[in-house]
This record gives sequence, C-alpha cells and structure tokens, in this order.
Amino acid sequence: MLTMNEDKNKQLFLSLIYSFQMQTMMQLGKLANPMSGKIERELEGAQVTIDMLDMLKEKSANNISDDEKRFLEQVIADLKLNFVEEKAKGPSDAPAEEIEEKNDTAEEKKEEVKD
Repeated sequence: MLTMNEDKNKQLFLSLIYSFQMQTMMQLGKLANPMSGKIERELEGAQVTIDMLDMLKEKSANNISDDEKRFLEQVIADLKLNFVEEKAKGPSDAPAEEIEEKNDTAEEKKEEVKD
C-alpha cells in the first residue's frame, strides 16, 4: 500500500509526464495552442521535449512503479510516432494548414497537367 507521500509523488510524476505530452502535441500541431487558439508546429521544440522524456525515463529507471514506467513508455512511443508523421509532412516553419494547402495545390496542378 502506498503512503500518502508516495501516492502524491506518483500523481505528480504522472501529471508531469502528461504536461510534457500535451506540450509536445501542441508543438507537433496536433492540438491548438490554448493561448492563441491556433495550430502551430515547432518540430525542433517537439524533438527537445521528446528527448527530455527519454532522459527522464533513463534517469528514473528502477525508481518508478510499473504503472509509471508503462505510462511513460507509452507516451514516448506515441509522441515519436506522431513526430515522424509530422516530419514527413514538410518544413516545420510553415503552419500545418499552410502545408496542407500546398499539398492540395500540388495535387491540383498534377491533375491539370494530366488533362
């Protein structure tokens, strides 16, 4: 059974991981920035945050519960998959909507050339 302090620390640890997860999802353009209400992509920042989670996993090895370890590993895996997906879309300095518009325009031009 967990003591009150251990339970509190577990909740704080999970909240910290969740906070990093939400920050990274915003940096990947998967969630709107709550301050601006806009979708913004910043892949370099996302990579740094993912690296921080990897470091946290390494530094906390053998010092966290199995539940905490599974949660951290799942978050890292999910963020890395999303990062690869976003990186494949194009440059990180363009908003996600702008990249989609460029892709749509390129497809339209291909269709025009075929005709």
